[in-house]
Amino acid sequence: MTVIAIFGPTASGKSSVAESVVERIPAELVSADAMQVYRDLPLLTNHSEHPTRLVGIWPLDHEASVGEYARLAHAAVDEILAAGKTPVVVGGTGLYLRAALADLVLPPAPGPGQRERWSRLYDEEGAGAAHARLAELDAAAAAAVHTNDRRRIVRALELVDAGVSLMGDRLWTEETRHPTLVVGLDVPKDVLDQRIVARTEAMFDAGVQDEVRAALVGPISATARKTLGLDEVANLPRDEAIAAIVVRTRRYAAYQRKWMRRIPGVVMVEADRPPGEIADDIVALARTRERLPRR
Repeated sequence: MTVIAIFGPTASGKSSVAESVVERIPAELVSADAMQVYRDLPLLTNHSEHPTRLVGIWPLDHEASVGEYARLAHAAVDEILAAGKTPVVVGGTGLYLRAALADLVLPPAPGPGQRERWSRLYDEEGAGAAHARLAELDAAAAAAVHTNDRRRIVRALELVDAGVSLMGDRLWTEETRHPTLVVGLDVPKDVLDQRIVARTEAMFDAGVQDEVRAALVGPISATARKTLGLDEVANLPRDEAIAAIVVRTRRYAAYQRKWMRRIPGVVMVEADRPPGEIADDIVALARTRERLPRR
């Protein structure tokens, strides 16, 4: 039986498409979203009303980790398969999607002060100097990372300190725990931009300001604080918050689109159409894949 994974940028319609798939075949949804694991912020993190595993499983003071999520996701996928159903893994957090589908060997966390050290090198001595230093320490990683990619250069230098190469990260392989169809939802940028505005405004109309106010009364973890829009909703007037969140969400969506195209074996599907039509195509693709001879 094939696992179906649905990835796409924010507001691409992932949840609606996944729910439509479940209407067509015996299946269950598994969330691959780093913020939907938290409860108490359902509007801000766009919780689906359809029963979905790994949504709202932790309180806001819980420090989430990819490793902990991966164990729960693997158990959920295996349990759904054992029941004779298709797991539909859906989400926009690339690392969580991959963690749900594969046995990842996660790179080590940076040692004390290492991130600050290499960030300071990049910021104070310049991109060229930081890239040159990486070339001295890990030529293969330097050849694969653009000089202006601050995040990856800093991370590559951290890994060198830990005795690991960025090029040894197995995140981008096609290996999965079970046969898997990975679908990417492709929505034209102008359409996606309009959807982001509409969804952000709808979130405020539904009462996200009250939701955030109530959530921040209690303790909140460093990972939960990364929820996109949390600070804006908490600190800005409605119109200013909407404008700021739209800008940040569009930027994040652009990053997700780049991430999506780096997934090995991803099947891109035009998603500027009704969710039911997209779901029909995904189910047909999955059935075709199941009929292919095993290699």
